[in-house]
Amino acid sequence: MSTTEEATINPDGSTTFNDAGDGAGSAGAAGEDMPDMGETAEEIVKGTDPALYLALSVVAFIALYLFLQMRKKRKNAEVDDFFSNLDGDKFNLKLPSAVDEYYDVKGKCEADGWEPGQVAEGGQPSGHHRQLAQALMKRCIADIPIVSHIQRESAGMNKLYSQSMCSVKQWKSYQAAEAMVSAEVEEVRAEADEIEPGWSQVVWRQAMQYHNMLKQKEEQAKAQQMAQHRAITEKKKAEDDKSAAEKARYDAVKQKVDAEKARIANAEKVADDLVKQEEREKDSQQAFSGKSGGMKKGFLG
Repeated sequence: MSTTEEATINPDGSTTFNDAGDGAGSAGAAGEDMPDMGETAEEIVKGTDPALYLALSVVAFIALYLFLQMRKKRKNAEVDDFFSNLDGDKFNLKLPSAVDEYYDVKGKCEADGWEPGQVAEGGQPSGHHRQLAQALMKRCIADIPIVSHIQRESAGMNKLYSQSMCSVKQWKSYQAAEAMVSAEVEEVRAEADEIEPGWSQVVWRQAMQYHNMLKQKEEQAKAQQMAQHRAITEKKKAEDDKSAAEKARYDAVKQKVDAEKARIANAEKVADDLVKQEEREKDSQQAFSGKSGGMKKGFLG
């Protein structure tokens, strides 16, 4: 920083230089010693490494990503638990006991000499044919409920699985049940052809017809039983209502009779009280009259 110098000529011819701007210089120096705050903050900002901003952005992005993933995982777990608890043992299916019963009958027939595919003699079914056919039809009819159950649930489960709306455990349970039912369907068809060739083409249709007939008879019997129960209930109610009405009439008549008896008794009591009162008054008058006569007689005498 430059300063202005003033030259003074002394009497002896020497020259002296004075700093005319000492005071101003000092003030300027003091001003220069105090930094400008606005300029300092701007210099700090300008001096920050851009890599720091990038690092902070990456950290924030990773934290947000982890948070979203954890929330998604927790939500999926809740959905799995929901569907698992919702369906429970929906696909925990078991084959009916008629399956084992059929194989017991088949074993006895084979022990008696019957062979699979054996043609009936004279076009008439033998006893073994009838036994096996009846046992297989009974098995087939008993299978209808689980077959129908899988058929109803198939489309819905495939849609839920395609949209990731069912748990893996539930999907595997459904697949196991579907495989078991499919194997049973094919096994029945194979057994039907062993009993009578070509029967496999219609055995399930016949079983469905028999099942519907049995179900209809069962519903009719249940409806008839309910109707009988309702008739008995209505009859009993009518009898109870009649008994209640008769009792109400009897109570009403009895109440009237009791009220009339009470009125008569009360009237008789009132009349009796009046008679007694009159007798008391009469006796009192006679007693008073007797005393009065005695007193007069004694007084005159």
